[in-house]
Amino acid sequence: MTGQLLTSEEQQRVITAIRQAEDHTSGEVRVHIEAKCPEPNVMDRAVQVFFLLEMNKTVQQNGVLFYLATDDHKFAVLGDKGIDQVVPANFWESTKEVLRDHFRAGQIAEGLCKGIERAGQQLKQYFPRQEDDKNELSDEISF
Repeated sequence: MTGQLLTSEEQQRVITAIRQAEDHTSGEVRVHIEAKCPEPNVMDRAVQVFFLLEMNKTVQQNGVLFYLATDDHKFAVLGDKGIDQVVPANFWESTKEVLRDHFRAGQIAEGLCKGIERAGQQLKQYFPRQEDDKNELSDEISF
């Protein structure tokens, strides 16, 4: 059911947004979608997924996770320590507002793409891409 939330074309748009964001930064962006959030607090689950996807192992601690629990209508955006220390205080909340507006309108893929674009702009500002940059994490959506 979670895979059906996004059509294959929409999934490809999200993956393209991740790749475009990462083209300009050493930061890493992942999207994880599941039907149910097994934790009462969605941020607790986002932290679990962050570690399951080994996003905590990036060299500069600059990974960003977009987590969605579709059946529960819950989502979270989580940045690693490196990026959390440098983005403006309200950055994650304002990014979640962009997502929330699109999600309420039923525009899941568009919301993800816009959120990823925002995160990519911040990552580019604070973690510009280096010549020897390696893509440390998969760009694919995990389910």
